[in-house]
Amino acid sequence: MPSIFLSPSTQEYNPYITGSGSEEYWMNQIADAMEPYLRANGIRYTRNSPEGSAADAIRQGNRDNPDFYLALHSNASGSGSDAGTTRGIIAFYYPGSVNGQRAAELIAEELRQIYPLPELVVTRSTTALGEVRQPRMPAVLVEIGYHDNVADALWIESHVVNIARSLTEAMTRYFGLPFTDICLQRPGVVATEGSPLRLRAAPSTSAAVLARMPNGAPLTVCGMQEDWYTVLYNGLLGYAAAQYVRT
Repeated sequence: MPSIFLSPSTQEYNPYITGSGSEEYWMNQIADAMEPYLRANGIRYTRNSPEGSAADAIRQGNRDNPDFYLALHSNASGSGSDAGTTRGIIAFYYPGSVNGQRAAELIAEELRQIYPLPELVVTRSTTALGEVRQPRMPAVLVEIGYHDNVADALWIESHVVNIARSLTEAMTRYFGLPFTDICLQRPGVVATEGSPLRLRAAPSTSAAVLARMPNGAPLTVCGMQEDWYTVLYNGLLGYAAAQYVRT
């Protein structure tokens, strides 16, 4: 199953102009909202610690060795005549990273559908940002709006779930997965009336087997793709044939 490293901003010292919280707070809200979408779509994830720094996140991401590194930030126009007037979203990637650029373009495409000024959602290559330069895997750092602009800050605060959904949909497109919207997670039980049920890495009978779940074993149903449930079993996220799961 594909995996990503989520790195929401650790910059608690960047306050939102609305007084509602910081860059760290709101980017962690988006990461929180992404988790059920990622589980529903069979994408494993690990995540940085808000107590650490960007350098700590990069080290952890390289240690976890996921398939993709996604950093979540919001921007600021700084001091001067433009302070508080700039708006937009930028998805940064490292120059020469084909997959980083492809992911940035997919993220931009999805966010254009929900951002009120889609022409201001752009991609940009950079060597200046450690979180796109230093991860050993393809990486994108997305600056989601400007927290020193009232309109952008209010948009972020009121669209946390929509942003999380759009980012996850971009990741499913990147990994070549069908997108599954989340439903309420619910308990389930294996109902084979006999042999164990295979937990697979993809919704296919030819996919690798992650575990064998005995009849009657409890699990959590996170989502559904055609005839397959995305399920969580003993800490493993995978796919199980829906006909053999009772909810």
